[in-house]
Amino acid sequence: MDADSRKIPSHEVTYARLRDMILFGHLAPGAPVTIQGLIADLGAGMTPVREAIRRLTAEGALLPQGNRRVAVPELSADLLEQVAFARLAIEPKLAELAAPKLTATQIDRLEAIDGAVNRAIEAGNLPDYLAANHAFHFALYEAAEAPVLLDLARSLWLRAGPSLRAVIDRYGREAAPDLHREALAAMRAGDAKALARAIEEDIQQGVDHVRQALAEGH
Repeated sequence: MDADSRKIPSHEVTYARLRDMILFGHLAPGAPVTIQGLIADLGAGMTPVREAIRRLTAEGALLPQGNRRVAVPELSADLLEQVAFARLAIEPKLAELAAPKLTATQIDRLEAIDGAVNRAIEAGNLPDYLAANHAFHFALYEAAEAPVLLDLARSLWLRAGPSLRAVIDRYGREAAPDLHREALAAMRAGDAKALARAIEEDIQQGVDHVRQALAEGH
């Protein structure tokens, strides 16, 4: 364990690792996994794994399956519309609030993260794309200094992430949302409304692909 990890309680490390497994689609929606399997995958003890499962169940990111199993919920058409409505209300607002607070250094960092997004798309590396895409959005959202909206956005991504991975797995990299170039141009111009629009369109692109997959019965 590295020095940074030693400073963080083991149950928080375990929670973060399991959250990322869900967020980046390492657990397929609807496929049950055993608690013992998660203990092995996470390299953690029973108590922190159970606590992580309890927290993520409360957040709607896991469903108990009985017989010491849990699963990532499958996203129904109805749930997708609810998640989409909430994301389209909250995330463009976070972007708009962030715009006047962004420093040149922060924008440079966001541009560097977007470079990682683009490299992952070109390489067809889905886990790296999902991780870099998440890093881009939340580096932007954290600049808004709006903790209530930020917490809501984090919760919504836990519900949306696994299905997005499944869709990109099926349709290929053209299904990967990426309107970050437009967002970065708006940041450089100091145009809060244009930044909000770019983030709204980025979200809508991902939602449309998931909606299409659900309509096709996938």
